Amino acid sequence: MTYPSSRPFIALSFGRIVKQQTTNQKIDQKVVFLDRDGVINKDSPEYIKDWKEFEFIPGSRGALRRLAAAKVTTIIISNQSAVNRGLMDIKTLHGIHRKLKEAVTESGGHIEDIFYCPHRPDENCRCRKPQTGLIRQACLRYHINMDKAIMVGDNAKDIECARNAGCAAAVLVRSGYGKKAADILMSKGISVDYIADDLAAATDWILSQHL
Repeated sequence: MTYPSSRPFIALSFGRIVKQQTTNQKIDQKVVFLDRDGVINKDSPEYIKDWKEFEFIPGSRGALRRLAAAKVTTIIISNQSAVNRGLMDIKTLHGIHRKLKEAVTESGGHIEDIFYCPHRPDENCRCRKPQTGLIRQACLRYHINMDKAIMVGDNAKDIECARNAGCAAAVLVRSGYGKKAADILMSKGISVDYIADDLAAATDWILSQHL
């Protein structure tokens, strides 16, 4: 299926109501939605607030290079509540993401786009995982075929988001909060298609799947 319909999606973004129109670009190839912190880079309980605090997890850039070589579209789907917690501003976050994309490109990989939610949990935003707003925005922009979409995350919210959005598969990595997430998911009866040590191992599995 291609998800969702062509009707404009109304998203909350930085406290404003934003209409996201569909485009004519359609991605029929395999798509991987990636959480950022704990999957691509090392997470921190103090949040990643500056590029100086950003540290790639070993093997993650190589994994992104292999995904690009296999013509897999990679899109980041990330909760970034540090913005609305007042720990960093939007300009700083955009700067981190710009440098992230540049570093990945220099390594031979490619990140097609980055969708993020700046809201705190108490704001109950539709774009904050495990809600599906970020994936909905990505689908509206690129007309993604969800039958070929895989979500990779280290948090229970990532896997729940994948299930709520109808991703074909969900992969949990242990490189972040994966061990704690596995216990939470088990208590909720939510299944995971594959558990990997890190993004590199997850990529091995993803490239073996004929979606």
